[in-house]
Amino acid sequence: MKVKNILFLILLYFVWFPVFADLPKSVINGVVTSEEGEPIEFAVVSVGKSQQSTMTNEKGEYALTLSQGKHHLRFYHLNFVKSEQIIFLSNGERKKCNIVLKENTNTLSEVVVKGKSEKEEIETKGFAVHVIETQKMSLQSVQTNELLDRTAGVRVRQNGGLGSATNYNLNGMSGNSVKIFVDGIPVSTYGASFSLNSIPPSLIERIEIYKGVIPAHLSDDALGGAINVTLKKGMRNTLTASVLYGSFNTQQANFNTLFRDKKTGFTVKASGFYNYSDNDYEVWGKFVRNILPNGRYDYVRAKRFNDAYKSVGGRMELGFTNVKWADRFYIGYNGSDAYNEIQHGTYMSIPYKGRHTDAQAHVFSLDYKKTNIAVNGLEFTLNGVHSRRKEVVTDTVKWNYNWFGEMSLGLDGNPILRPSGAQQGAPTLNHINRNVTTVRAGLNYDIHRNHRIILNHIFYNIDRTQQDFMRSAVERDFIGTRDLQKNITSLAYEIKAFNGKLTTTLFGKYYQQEIAKMDPVLKAVEGQNVRVEETIDSRKDARGYGLAVSYTVLPRLLLLTSAERAVRMPSEGEVFGSPGENIVENTGLRAEISDNLNIGFKAGPFPAGKHQLDVAASVFIRDTKDKIVQRINPRLNDAVQTDPFENLGKTKSKGFELELNYTYAKNLNVALNMSGFNSVFNIPYDANGREYDYYNKQLPNEPFFTMNGMVKYILYNIVQKRSTLNLYYDCGFVESFHTTWLELGDFKVPRQFIQNIGLSYLFPNKKFVVSFDVKNIFDRQAYDNFAVQKAGRAFYLKLNYTINSF
Repeated sequence: MKVKNILFLILLYFVWFPVFADLPKSVINGVVTSEEGEPIEFAVVSVGKSQQSTMTNEKGEYALTLSQGKHHLRFYHLNFVKSEQIIFLSNGERKKCNIVLKENTNTLSEVVVKGKSEKEEIETKGFAVHVIETQKMSLQSVQTNELLDRTAGVRVRQNGGLGSATNYNLNGMSGNSVKIFVDGIPVSTYGASFSLNSIPPSLIERIEIYKGVIPAHLSDDALGGAINVTLKKGMRNTLTASVLYGSFNTQQANFNTLFRDKKTGFTVKASGFYNYSDNDYEVWGKFVRNILPNGRYDYVRAKRFNDAYKSVGGRMELGFTNVKWADRFYIGYNGSDAYNEIQHGTYMSIPYKGRHTDAQAHVFSLDYKKTNIAVNGLEFTLNGVHSRRKEVVTDTVKWNYNWFGEMSLGLDGNPILRPSGAQQGAPTLNHINRNVTTVRAGLNYDIHRNHRIILNHIFYNIDRTQQDFMRSAVERDFIGTRDLQKNITSLAYEIKAFNGKLTTTLFGKYYQQEIAKMDPVLKAVEGQNVRVEETIDSRKDARGYGLAVSYTVLPRLLLLTSAERAVRMPSEGEVFGSPGENIVENTGLRAEISDNLNIGFKAGPFPAGKHQLDVAASVFIRDTKDKIVQRINPRLNDAVQTDPFENLGKTKSKGFELELNYTYAKNLNVALNMSGFNSVFNIPYDANGREYDYYNKQLPNEPFFTMNGMVKYILYNIVQKRSTLNLYYDCGFVESFHTTWLELGDFKVPRQFIQNIGLSYLFPNKKFVVSFDVKNIFDRQAYDNFAVQKAGRAFYLKLNYTINSF
């Protein structure tokens, strides 16, 4: 028998055996509420001494499928007194059991419950995923991108300080291969003024980082990975606010509030943020040099002088929660505005002055969710977002500048003009308008407790127009249009078997993208110039599929594996260009396809008295065809540094991740992670049979080995009773890497080891927190995308205040 037939039979066994071996018999369901009638979310419902358990949803609902007979139910929640109930079920019976829990006003001793948290549920489904819970981290003076950068296998690449252009590297896959979502909606819908640069951790519930294999419910062409930011959705009436001030005149403020009327379910959510920084930190080294009138290089230490950033935004949602016709229904508006100065092009060799972007976004949204719609076990979700985004790229200064912010002088003592009339090419006052519509609809159907079907579809449409007001009126009549439309459908089947020890998810995806480009031109027709519209229309489609499996071998040992044939269509910015990021268009880009594989395990916690250790490790492969990357230009001193994206050909990445987490009692926590990969160009010969110079060489501009460490120590009752003092230290190591294919010293980023320290003090009322952080305590040189230098030593003070109920 052929190997593929054997594999098919094994797969068929795992899919269908649980259907017949574990058919549903009887069902017990109900609602867990407080004495005030409020539903209790995350209450654990367990059955006798078995491993069977579940957790209540946001409406306090639970459901268990059991055999006939007598069952002993236990209901747990850390804030309530435990309750127990004896029930009897006959074969095929459906019985309701509602429970009211009393609030626990006493100090709780340590309680061990068997139910899984949301983080554990996500991390044990077989996908290579890491979940960051931000509740504690949000008290520190830390940005959302910094939280991501400390995670194994994740490297955040920035072109400067706060607010600068950012891309994310997950296991060697970067750029638009990694998709960013906010509550499952692509963040590109919201525009540059609402991004992970501007969303503070205090507004975030958790961050899910998927590597290589993407679950069906996100349903986007995320070939290398996905980062899904889940904003806070608690049901308590709360108000949280924080302010921060630090080095480089960095100022940040944000608030988050929620009000819900218990009788009607009417709910109001509001949040807002403000970010500002001069980003005038010092830069120095081989990439920071002034060109003297005689052509010699003068290496200097100077401050960035054209890198300020400001963003302000607000979000308001009105609707109803936990009502008969909806679990959640919101109509929302999100408005944001950003100003961002651009200090240089791709490299730091030529500083700019006066080049900046202004961005605005007006976003309207609809969010609906209903469980048990039409039939029990059927869940429907609908998210619709329409945004009107405006961006203005301004570049009109014609003089050349050095790193001191002074005009560069020639041998004759006169200021030097830029070769094309502005800092980056010709003078421009480019207004770019985008209308973006994203609709995501999903159906989840629980056939019974071990089987779930997931159907998801996402529609994405962007219409883009632009007008450069530095051009003449005649030229502006010849401005083209750019449209892109994308549809992605995904179908998944999730199976749990052997008392929940085995979880298997099979999924398939269909991708379809249409691009329309129109450029008006003058053509000679019968001796006369006639305006003619030249159009390019293209349609691409592709199919992908995958599998994710987890198996609990021992109570403290979980094996995970996942694989996917992943597809990514070229994005709007890659196809049509992005003037604000120095990217020119390339409409000939092909879809990127990658065969991704992850194999790993999670072990622990292993307790030994007050000590506890967790270990996780994985290996991965990314075999990619037509990888889409920004063209590498080795000419650092080019006057115009604009590069398109291009298809690189065939590449392959192999790597590993390792995570260790140690805790002692409730005081000490030590975490260490490391990640390494070898990402190489994998085509030996070109079309003419000539061997490529860079065959089997590491791809440039990729930090291929990183390590992160964290130590946190908690002291209780310091200065005041019931207060908490958190002391923390973290560090990050990045191995040296090249920025171009030319393996020369000038194109090599040096090895980096950056260390940070901080503390936070929680006052006895549990409402007020003060934190103080020192970043890069030894003022080491820190580099990032294309050897762009990041900030040195910096100090930050942050104040947090929370009103838990009103």
